[in-house]
Amino acid sequence: MTAQAPRRIARAWDYGLRIRLRLWQRGLAELWYELRQRPFVLFGGIVVLLYILAAIFAEQIAPHNPVRGSLLLRFEPPAWEVEGNWSYPLGADEQGRDLLSRIIFGTRVSLAVGLLSIAVSVVVGTALGAVAGYYRGWLDEILSRFADLLLAFPFLIFAIGIMAFLGPGFVNLVAALAFKGWVEFYRLVRGEVMVERTKEYVDGARVAGQSSLAIIGSEILPNVIQSVFVLGTLRLGYMIIMEASLSFLGLGIQPPTPAWGSMVASGRDYLLTAWWVSTFPGLAILLLVMSINVFGEGLRDILDPRLKVE
Repeated sequence: MTAQAPRRIARAWDYGLRIRLRLWQRGLAELWYELRQRPFVLFGGIVVLLYILAAIFAEQIAPHNPVRGSLLLRFEPPAWEVEGNWSYPLGADEQGRDLLSRIIFGTRVSLAVGLLSIAVSVVVGTALGAVAGYYRGWLDEILSRFADLLLAFPFLIFAIGIMAFLGPGFVNLVAALAFKGWVEFYRLVRGEVMVERTKEYVDGARVAGQSSLAIIGSEILPNVIQSVFVLGTLRLGYMIIMEASLSFLGLGIQPPTPAWGSMVASGRDYLLTAWWVSTFPGLAILLLVMSINVFGEGLRDILDPRLKVE
């Protein structure tokens, strides 16, 4: 019996893994079916996927070096204009740099900042919200009042103050956005944990001898993670806008690194003579954020059973 115990444990683990894989495959199949019933949501997801692929394969896709230009090509118009050149489909900026290449590499910057700031916000907000919602008491009171204090400040003004203190840069930009971004996740998880902790399955886990942290991690959080995922998807577009806003003000990603916000700012003085320098980066922001919001709202409708009509 002792010699066979490891084999039984291995078989049980393999069986449990196969069950989890089947459930995961079934969930993906149901998600794909729901997405096909919502063409606008599916289109938004495809657009977001294309942006992600552009960010990953920017070196292979971009036709030119994004930071190297030529003054002979200064304000080269888009290809369909009279003096346009198809080697520069969207034209060139004030330093003769290819606008299309800079937009493609700017996708990498915006998505990296947005995803990292959301990831930090999710981890911090979920952890603090789960602990505060489960234990309540003085810890909940302190964290909730601190969250209320942060909510009293407009996000952009707060981020400007943090960036002015920390200085521009990629890491500082992520830190500034996440410093206030965790509050929404904290409030969401805290509220849902407060509801879940009163249910019978939590009482059963306590009777079975599980510790409080084990109950939070293995019993409660799996039931609220879908809401966190949906909120994270919706907040991603907002973080991208905040990154572009800070870069526009000169407090975010610094030139010559291509960032959509700084590209819009560099062309604002030439809107009447070289409209494309600011317009195309602005359209890239608009399309990405709109697609993220459409896809996020669709996921909310699909994953939240309370929004489904019986």
